[in-house]
Amino acid sequence: MRIGLDVLGGDFAPRSPLEGSLLALKELPKSDRLVLFGDEPQIRSFLSEKNIDPAWVDIVHAPEQIQMDEQPTKAIANKPNSSISAGFRKLKHREIDAFASAGSSGAMVVGAIYSVNTIPGIIRPASPAYIAKVSGGMTILIDVGINPDCKPDVLYQIGLLGSLFAEYVYHIHHPKVGLLNIGSEEKKGNLVTQSAYQLMTGNTDFNFVGNVEGRDLFLDHADVIVCDGFIGNIVLKQTEAIYEVLRLRSVNDEFLSRLNYELYGGSPILGVNGNVVVGHGISKPAAICKMILLAADITHADLTGHIRKAFEHKELNNI
Repeated sequence: MRIGLDVLGGDFAPRSPLEGSLLALKELPKSDRLVLFGDEPQIRSFLSEKNIDPAWVDIVHAPEQIQMDEQPTKAIANKPNSSISAGFRKLKHREIDAFASAGSSGAMVVGAIYSVNTIPGIIRPASPAYIAKVSGGMTILIDVGINPDCKPDVLYQIGLLGSLFAEYVYHIHHPKVGLLNIGSEEKKGNLVTQSAYQLMTGNTDFNFVGNVEGRDLFLDHADVIVCDGFIGNIVLKQTEAIYEVLRLRSVNDEFLSRLNYELYGGSPILGVNGNVVVGHGISKPAAICKMILLAADITHADLTGHIRKAFEHKELNNI
């Protein structure tokens, strides 16, 4: 298996991605191989500095960088020699099995949708994040940014994407899927969540357990919590803020430590015809390593294949 890494992605590139790649090489099976996309002289200089044999990795010279503030669609088109553009070309032609970057999330989403394309039947891809449970383990929160506006049928599909991710990558049997809402009752929420609730109730595609409130995020009510990307992104960043505030106040607690985003590394773009993982822009080497390992786990689990099969299901196509 070949995992592509954008060496120029992130606030601390190329140093953090390169150091993270070395950490990942220690944990990946020898049958897996890293493909580094970036400025080849920089990469070779780093490997020489660390006394690493360049034969351990493959290098694709792609010296241009897509900046965080660039318009994603234009950047992908105007910078064919960028590390992100080159990575998606290789992924499209199956020359790599997965592609990961801590660079521009917008460019990664655009590249995923328009290069490897969405799986037939999927209205919009979605991206999950991870919320630590007080009892141990984690809850998958989905979507966290790709879909700031959602119709009920999109929320339904997001529920299935999250369920498949939980089952095949994290091995949660029959995961419980909840809908984030302002109350637990069926009629709570706005028109979108009320309609999504009706679609999800009694479905045979995933195990829907009803509405979940914000105070339930860290509890065992659900393994997957569905929301639109606008709300999900706010929840995710609020959780990150709680972690940072309490850490700065020298709070030492096992649960708090599990709120650290570096433990999870990145977020896959679910629903596209390829294995794509996006990391946090401020990722340090440990987070980059986890992002690479997540890309490997998704690929080994054949998550894309399982999603493709699920969306061929006649009951799903009839929602």
